[in-house]
Amino acid sequence: MPHLNAAQRHVIEFTLNRRKVRAEAENRMLLSDLLRQEVGLTGTHVGCEHGVCGACTLQIDGQPARACLTLVQQVRDSDVRTVEALAADPAVLSPLQAAFRRHHGLQCGFCTPGILMSLDALLRQQPDAGREEIREHLSGHLCRCTGYATIVEAALAAAEEQRKEETPNA
Repeated sequence: MPHLNAAQRHVIEFTLNRRKVRAEAENRMLLSDLLRQEVGLTGTHVGCEHGVCGACTLQIDGQPARACLTLVQQVRDSDVRTVEALAADPAVLSPLQAAFRRHHGLQCGFCTPGILMSLDALLRQQPDAGREEIREHLSGHLCRCTGYATIVEAALAAAEEQRKEETPNA
């Protein structure tokens, strides 16, 4: 197997927020760096750069993933979704974002994009998620402002709203 130079750039193709993307990236370029520096999507925040804080969480093929631990090479032919795509219309909040607003689920907002992306994935997979499932799902996120209570309440409210939309006349 030939030795690859870390500075060598390769073309990577993947889907980003429902759009096909073709980007050049070095072998060791992180997805967080590509998104923020090359693509200009700054909603994915970088905190610890070690995968501990959860601020950089996005979705790869529908699953939460840490952009600061993911090499661009790893998302080849994948579907990547960032917080910018959470709402279909950027001028309108998604139901989860709206619940965060109503329940004061954010303060400084630095951790919020990662938390939203984790909770969005959870509620897609488990629309009936309860308090314990939500708290467990948040265990990989550090928020120094809210104490998590309002975040959990917002997630519960969003889950309830989602269930009502799925079962009309309930």
